[in-house]
Amino acid sequence: MAKNRPVRGATLNQESSRFNLPAREADGDWLDARAALDDAPPPLRTTVTVERARTIITRNQSPDIAFDRSINPYRGCEHGCIYCFARPTHAYLDLSPGLDFESRLFAKPDAPALLRAELGKRGYVCRPIAFGTNTDPYQPIEAEWRITRGCIEVLAEHDHPLTITTKSNRVTRDLDLLAPMARKGLAAVMISVTSLDPKIAMTVEPRAPHPEKRLAAMRQLADAGVPVFVSLAPVIPQVTDHEIEHILERAAEAGARTAFFLPVRLPHEVAPLFRAWLDAHFPDRAGKVMATIQSIRGGRDNDPNWHTRFRGQGPWADLLRTRFRMAAKRHGLDREVLRLRTDLFRPPAGAQGELF
Repeated sequence: MAKNRPVRGATLNQESSRFNLPAREADGDWLDARAALDDAPPPLRTTVTVERARTIITRNQSPDIAFDRSINPYRGCEHGCIYCFARPTHAYLDLSPGLDFESRLFAKPDAPALLRAELGKRGYVCRPIAFGTNTDPYQPIEAEWRITRGCIEVLAEHDHPLTITTKSNRVTRDLDLLAPMARKGLAAVMISVTSLDPKIAMTVEPRAPHPEKRLAAMRQLADAGVPVFVSLAPVIPQVTDHEIEHILERAAEAGARTAFFLPVRLPHEVAPLFRAWLDAHFPDRAGKVMATIQSIRGGRDNDPNWHTRFRGQGPWADLLRTRFRMAAKRHGLDREVLRLRTDLFRPPAGAQGELF
C-alpha cells in the first residue's frame, strides 16, 4: 500500500432507513474498546461471512442492458469505489452502504455447485453469463476463496459463454481457463479504468489495483487471444473527465478492441456518500461537480429511467459523448461488436435437459 493511500473509500457509515429495519448496536469488540482507551479510532477490519444462496444466476429484463443473466460470487466489495452503484444493496442486509459495504463482505462458496445444477435444469437456454455486474469478481478475497474461478471452471467444462467486468489485474490468474474459452469464442473481458492519475485513482478507488497494472492486464489478455475491452465507467465531471482521450489511447496501445463509457450515477444512498467524499477530498470543486452531475441527470443527483440513466442528458452529456466517440474512432475502439457463441453449450452429464 502506497504511503498516504486512503484506507477506505467512503467517509461515512450511516445505516440506511429505506427499509425500516431495526437499529443495530456495536458488538463491543475488545480491540475496538482497547483503541478507544488509547484515544485512537477503532481498526476497521475486513470480515467475510459465508452466504448459503439457493440460486446463483441472477436474471434481469432491463431493456437497456445487453445481458439477461449474471453471477455475483460476492456481496460487498473491498475495492471501496466511492461511486459504486451496488452500495445500496447492503441496506437490504441491515448494513451501511458506506464502510460496511467495503469491509463486511459475503462470499457464496456454493456458487460453482449451484451453477452446475442450474445449467442442467430442463429448458435451460444458453446465453452469455456476465460476471462483475454488481461487485467485482476479482476483489482481493477472490485470491483465497476462488469462487469466481470455480464458476469459470464449470462454464469452461460445458462450453458456456461468459463476460467479465473487473478493475483488477487478478483476472490474468485465470488465463489458463479464459484463453482456451476465447479461442472457441466463449469469453471476453472488460477492464475498468477511470483514471490514470495514481493520486486520483487511489482516492476514487482506494483498494483497487494501480491503473498501470490494469493496462498491463489488458496487454496480457490480448496477447493470450482473449478479447479485451476498456470501460470508462464512470466518468466523473471535473474529476476524471479530462482523462477520456488519454485513457482510450493507452487502452488501444494495450490491445483493447472496443471501449464503453458511462457518466457517474448516484442512486439512493450513493449520493450522500459521494457528496461527503467530495467535501473531504475535493472541497475546492465539490459544488461544481454536483452542479454538473445534476445537469446531466435532469436536475437530480440520479436519473433512474431506462436508457437515459446510462446516457445522461443536456450539453454536458452531449459533450462527453462527442469527446468519447471522437477519441474511440481515432484509436480504432469503435469497430468491434461483442459476439459470443452459444451453440457449443453442452449441459452437465445426466442433466434433465439431455433427456428431451
